[in-house]
Amino acid sequence: MNRLVLALVLALSGCAGANAEPPVAVPDSGNVAVTKGEPAALGKAAPGFTLDGLDGRPVSLADYAGKTVVLEWFNPDCPFVKYAHGPKGPLRGQAARHTAEGVVWLAINSGAPGKQGHGADRNREATQEYGMEHPVLLDESGAVGRLYGARTTPHMYVINGEGILVYAGGLDDAPLGNKAGEPTNHVDAALADLAAGRAVQTPSTKPYGCSVKYGS
Repeated sequence: MNRLVLALVLALSGCAGANAEPPVAVPDSGNVAVTKGEPAALGKAAPGFTLDGLDGRPVSLADYAGKTVVLEWFNPDCPFVKYAHGPKGPLRGQAARHTAEGVVWLAINSGAPGKQGHGADRNREATQEYGMEHPVLLDESGAVGRLYGARTTPHMYVINGEGILVYAGGLDDAPLGNKAGEPTNHVDAALADLAAGRAVQTPSTKPYGCSVKYGS
């Protein structure tokens, strides 16, 4: 995909590139329980939260204490998410590979009611379309997204077994597959570093994708 086509996709889809400004205010949590922690920061304890899954059952980050956790900001109708979860996309099967090794993978949709990709029904459909086996959590108030500073879909975070945020940024360095050479998957690299018992070598990159569809 050339740069002109990529720019057109961005313009038509309401998507944001790597320089999108992060949200700053944390509103009342609504159906979200933010359990502990200051706003997310690399090298610090990841903020705790509880969100409803698509089955209506609450899921807490604290449920996975001691495990490596990946957070994937998700919007099923974002072109970047569609590509990444599509047949040849980098997210296709990625979560399943890592969860088989004991990693916890959680997708979070911070879209507000009425926004693109919102709602339990649409997200249930998407999990079938994309072959997703990991949970999708609904953050309708946007409280958790704002707490983590999530800008785009996808925006990726990795939390180590000690509960420390060790990676934040883009999924890879090839938006919509737009790279001439072999892409680097930043999440795979971070998880490989943790599995090898070493510090994450690239803890931060610029996220890309559609802007998270927060409410006002």
